Amino acid sequence: MFSFEEIKKIRKQFPILKKNNIIYFDNAATTQKPLKVINAIKKYYCNFNYNVNRSFNFLGKISTKYLELSRNNIKSFINAKSIEEIIFTSGTTESLNLIAYCISKFINSYDEIIISHSEHHSNIIPWQVLSQKNKATLKVIPVNSEGELNLRIFNKIITKKTKLISISHVTNTFGIINPIKKLIKTAHKYNSLVLIDGSQAISHITIDVQNLDCDFYVFSSHKMYGPNGLGILYGKKKFLDKFPPYKCGGGMIEKVTFKQTRFSGLPFKLEAGTPNLAGIIGTNKALNFLGNYSPRKINTYETKLLKYALKILSNIKGMNFYYKNSKMTKILSFNIENIHSFDLGKLLNNYGLAVRTGKHCAQPIMDYLKINGTIRLSFAIYNTIEEIDIFYNYLIKCLYFFYKRG
Repeated sequence: MFSFEEIKKIRKQFPILKKNNIIYFDNAATTQKPLKVINAIKKYYCNFNYNVNRSFNFLGKISTKYLELSRNNIKSFINAKSIEEIIFTSGTTESLNLIAYCISKFINSYDEIIISHSEHHSNIIPWQVLSQKNKATLKVIPVNSEGELNLRIFNKIITKKTKLISISHVTNTFGIINPIKKLIKTAHKYNSLVLIDGSQAISHITIDVQNLDCDFYVFSSHKMYGPNGLGILYGKKKFLDKFPPYKCGGGMIEKVTFKQTRFSGLPFKLEAGTPNLAGIIGTNKALNFLGNYSPRKINTYETKLLKYALKILSNIKGMNFYYKNSKMTKILSFNIENIHSFDLGKLLNNYGLAVRTGKHCAQPIMDYLKINGTIRLSFAIYNTIEEIDIFYNYLIKCLYFFYKRG
């Protein structure tokens, strides 16, 4: 567990928390950035801005060295076997679309793809489009009354025709940790590939892709204290080797003639064009920041925040949580009876309380629950018990305004 002094030191590393009088509870959308990430990006542009793998001049050598250093550190962070299994993209959305595009040549009209009811739109639409285009069948795992995946139904709908299962590690709507290791084990019995969307898990729990035995794992840097516009796609080499190029251009070829082009091997085959090197360098510093603290310690602290918020907010009349089981991490979604989440969120914003309202890019699960959205609190390593107390007090003020007006 982090001490009060440790949290104070952590908070001092985030300039935005010092310069703005805000309480930031929207970390599931994006995390704030520590100074070492910001300074690393500035240092890159001020000292060795250059493209990579293009030239033997000293700027090119430095830039290329930093790119491969970052790739190697990411490999270690998630325990991949090889740097060839680490692909840089623009974010989780592009990673999912890349896999959908490359895998489409292997999906036929009699094949099946499985997703869950609680997925983010970016993990629904690519598979919906692919299924419609290839006339494959898209199946959906429902959730039970606790918000957990209904594994009984999953075991019924998976068949030998299932080619891919794409599931979030942690749901972005309710913070529920899905039993992905169990899903992966079952899927592999049917020779199905498994893709895990780790966007909401990467900075909160230990990720070991070899231990999970997933075939693909994707996440975004901006969800783990790194910069925007940089995503990481992990894939087992034996599958990535079979992927055709997703985009074509510089940096991913061995030889080009007007008759034929010979492409490079992994990882460059899937990284056409100029990479977001500033983002890659910033991501490496974000990994260094996270490396100062054990994932277990982070999770324990964030669970403490979550439990405290649940306890104190439970005292409010008309409070309705979605969901509050033991398999949750760092996210708390709720509504208050007879008050629209957008209206309440807008009023909270006037007090400097940054929360998320709406459907959280997950309309199917909201439609399933028959609600227009929720207010979502999502915690990070720099949040505090004191901030939750302040939030509670302002929330009471907001509710007084609504009840008085009503």
